[in-house]
Amino acid sequence: IPRVVEFAYHVEEDTVWSQVAKAQLRVGLVSDAIESFMHAEDATHFLDVIRAAEDNECYHDLVKYLSMVRQKIKEPKVDSELIYVYAKIDTLSEIEEFILMPNVANLHNVGDHLFDESLYEAAKIIYAFISNWAKLAVTVVRLQKFQGAVDAAGKANTAKTWKEVCFACVDAEEFRLAQICGLNIIVQKYVCPMFRICFMNGLDVKWQNGQVDDLEEVSEYYQNRGCFSELISLMESGLGLERAHMGIFTELGVLYARYRHEKLMEHIKLFSTRLNIPKLIRACDEQQHWKELTYLYIQYDEFDKAASTVMNHSPEAWDHMQFKDIAVKVANVELYYKAVHFYLREHPDLINDVLNVLALRLDHTRVVDIMRKAGYLLLVKSYMVAVQSNNVSAVNEALNEIYVEEEDYDRLRESIDLYDNFDQIGLAQKIEKHELLEMRRVAAYIYKKAEELLEYFIDEGKKECFAACLYVCYDLISPDVVLTLVWLNNMIDFAMPYFCQVLREYTSKVDTLEKDKIEAKKKTEAKENEEQDIVKQHNMYAQLLPLALPAPPPMAGGFAPPPLMGPMGGSGMPPRPPTF
Repeated sequence: IPRVVEFAYHVEEDTVWSQVAKAQLRVGLVSDAIESFMHAEDATHFLDVIRAAEDNECYHDLVKYLSMVRQKIKEPKVDSELIYVYAKIDTLSEIEEFILMPNVANLHNVGDHLFDESLYEAAKIIYAFISNWAKLAVTVVRLQKFQGAVDAAGKANTAKTWKEVCFACVDAEEFRLAQICGLNIIVQKYVCPMFRICFMNGLDVKWQNGQVDDLEEVSEYYQNRGCFSELISLMESGLGLERAHMGIFTELGVLYARYRHEKLMEHIKLFSTRLNIPKLIRACDEQQHWKELTYLYIQYDEFDKAASTVMNHSPEAWDHMQFKDIAVKVANVELYYKAVHFYLREHPDLINDVLNVLALRLDHTRVVDIMRKAGYLLLVKSYMVAVQSNNVSAVNEALNEIYVEEEDYDRLRESIDLYDNFDQIGLAQKIEKHELLEMRRVAAYIYKKAEELLEYFIDEGKKECFAACLYVCYDLISPDVVLTLVWLNNMIDFAMPYFCQVLREYTSKVDTLEKDKIEAKKKTEAKENEEQDIVKQHNMYAQLLPLALPAPPPMAGGFAPPPLMGPMGGSGMPPRPPTF
């Protein structure tokens, strides 16, 4: 190669220098090859030269060669490569001068190539010159110049650019600049109709092209890095924007539920019409904010769930006035009676208030049964008095029972007069032997009412009604009264079924008494015979036993007395045994 170079210097012909340059390039003498190509002013092999120079990092020599080449030809590859080489040797001023001059460089590709090579300062110059603000913003972020990145992102004004700059500012803890970017992200409008429908119904929010909603992405990025306060500040700032939408209000509510519980209720009440309630309901349920959850159910007209939440989490969620408002709108009837049990268990002093509110929807018989089984019937007396106008048998009987226990005969008589749907004979029999005279008079009054009804039907000539009354009031009417009335009014035929029943009843009673008497007599005789058999058997066993006689006292001198001979006369002593 040295002799060839010497020969080229000797002849000074371009073709010779070209051959020398190619030979030098083949053996890796890149700098010498570039010098030889310049001697030959040969621009035809610029691709090989560029490749070899980059491989051997001969950038300063390459600048000279490319400057010569671009004087010969107008090739985008040459101009683009020259800018790249300027960047590699860090002559940024040359780049600025070059792009201001006429050139055919593909600046977009050059800028991307510089960015990929991490030559950010040079890429910044290129992107700024071609007004590629999105790439410029990302490039400036790489240079840690966040204010410039925000300015460039503002000119680009795309969600992707804002997010990249925002996330970089968060990582660098430049939260003021991050908030500027974030505000431009979270106010993006939802242009997809199906997306809007999904969002309104609390479903997963995604764009049609598969990208995650920008607002959710920003929120997750902040939360994953523990920047909760900064994220809440961002969302609060977004509320006042002209383009603030439902997503911002909802996301702020979710953040309050997670990190600022004390602000949640106020936020819900202020912006209840601008919230995605199903999504916020899930957040409150996960975070166990039962009071706020109840309020959201009310706003969403889910009164059954609201009532269940209050009763299941009463220490936090219960409010008496609110619960009454919920209860009257509940659709599930079983929740009414669950509410009765709930108030009986936790707030018995307010149970009458709730029962009065639900009076039009409750089965009063079932309520009375619940209270009777619990043993607190007296507790709901005022409720039963309020609903007694419906003349329900269970209510009437429960109140009459209370009046009897309280010995309130005036209220008892009033109840009997106004509400007749109760077991009259049962009540009369219960109080006819009451120790209080006025109570016995009430029992007589019940019997008298039945007799007065019979007299009314007789006076009106309603004989069939008279017969029916005898059947209905059978237990309340004395047979002698009926016999007197029918004999005086010649209505014996209409009373005959009644008398047949009376005769049958009394005959059955007499037969039962006789039967009981005979059975009792038989039992008595059997018992007496059994006792006699026991006595006889006892006497028989007693005769077989030896006499239990006491031992005689000892004689003087130690001799025993001789045995007695023969029976003793009239003394009652046993006879003396015979001697031989």
